[in-house]
Amino acid sequence: MGEETALIARPPSQISNRRLYVAVFSAVLGNFNFGYALVYPSPVLPKLQNSEDPRLRMDTEQAAWFGSVFTLGAAVGGLSAMVLNDKIGRKLSIMMSAMLSAIGYMLMGGAADRWMLHVGRFLTGIAAGMTAASIPVYISEICHSKVRGTLGCCPQITAVFGALALYAMGLVVPWRWLAIAGSIPALVMVVLLSFMPCSPRRLLSLGEVDQADRALHWLRGPNYLTAGELAAIQRSINTQGKVTWSELATPIYYKPILISMVMRFLQQMTGITPVLVYLEPIFHKTNVSLPPKYEAALVGLVRLFSVAMAAILMDKAGRKALLYISGFLMFLSTLTMTIYSHSTLCPSSNVTDIYYSSQTSTGLVPLFSIMVFIVGYAMGWGPITWLLMSEVLPLVTRGVASGLCVAVSWITAFVLTHYFAHVVEYYGLYIPFLCFCVVCVVGLLFTAVCVPETRGRSLEEIEHYFRSGRSFTILN
Repeated sequence: MGEETALIARPPSQISNRRLYVAVFSAVLGNFNFGYALVYPSPVLPKLQNSEDPRLRMDTEQAAWFGSVFTLGAAVGGLSAMVLNDKIGRKLSIMMSAMLSAIGYMLMGGAADRWMLHVGRFLTGIAAGMTAASIPVYISEICHSKVRGTLGCCPQITAVFGALALYAMGLVVPWRWLAIAGSIPALVMVVLLSFMPCSPRRLLSLGEVDQADRALHWLRGPNYLTAGELAAIQRSINTQGKVTWSELATPIYYKPILISMVMRFLQQMTGITPVLVYLEPIFHKTNVSLPPKYEAALVGLVRLFSVAMAAILMDKAGRKALLYISGFLMFLSTLTMTIYSHSTLCPSSNVTDIYYSSQTSTGLVPLFSIMVFIVGYAMGWGPITWLLMSEVLPLVTRGVASGLCVAVSWITAFVLTHYFAHVVEYYGLYIPFLCFCVVCVVGLLFTAVCVPETRGRSLEEIEHYFRSGRSFTILN
């Protein structure tokens, strides 16, 4: 009798997250490469613009292309992921991106001419676009609702850690070896992912029930009863077939797709990519009191801390609350940079002398403003746009729509990053930062009116939210 009582009292299903964490870590190494490659020009461009080798030396236009061609490649990668995510699956798409990334880094590391640098940047950009479209979806599909918010921040956290690693290594490592070092995580990721399961949701959509069951057992632990979760996923899949163009006009499809696309567009329009790519040159322009390379590393450290804090708060404070805080902080910082750069910079040939006379009292304003900007972005608009994209997109359109969202994001980033250097050269820093300030206000309004709260909801509940035709409200 005592044995029967013990059996009845035993929990029917227990989740172990240990293997899930390993799978997530294996995938987000791609985001480490993403962050590393994105900010690669920050410490490298000053060296290339002053290079003694005429084959590598860059003027303003060539430097603008070196900084922005990565984002053009990311747009191509996002469009490629539209096809690859559904044709070969999320995991194989991520592994393919790692190989492209490694080839790109090797080209830059061994560059003998500018074209090798540009092609290398373009290839790492394609890899970044593919990972940005594939990794958040893969993570959302292998995670359960209790940890999806926290683990959904991991792509952003590891991207920030990759950027910080680049800034830190850039203090002492030559630019060629910076490129070679970037290929190592990509190769490690390929090896680790070879042992990880495909997404159970992806396997069920292909009709491979037994493999989906084994994958879910592997991810949740041997004591987990998979029947309930598999049934819920299957029900979600059964409600979705092939989507026609006329069906795309229904709220269940167009609302989440538009929300994801607009959020990715606004995320880039805040100016985060040109700020990160040209971080050291921006500090050169504002003549802050610390050497720009140390300031860039300091900003990277602050960014990492902020994203880690966002991961902790994601499932406690909610997505929308963090988006409000994020948008407000970014608004304050871009407004400060607009006022500061407009009031202190002068076209006079003696600008340096004029500027340094007031540096004792105001010289650190740009550094603190950029720090607040990075903190704000990293707490909300950085990780949450990635997470929401993976949460709200319907399964049947997720592969294509996520690639489309990433393409929109990186085409926007390409335009901003390419023309940022030219606008700053002709008009100064205050014009782009004024535009970024206005976009932050638009982002706050969009969050209030259009963005749903997904905290604590399963993917199936989120799909039902759009299917039910309920309107969005500020109090969601």
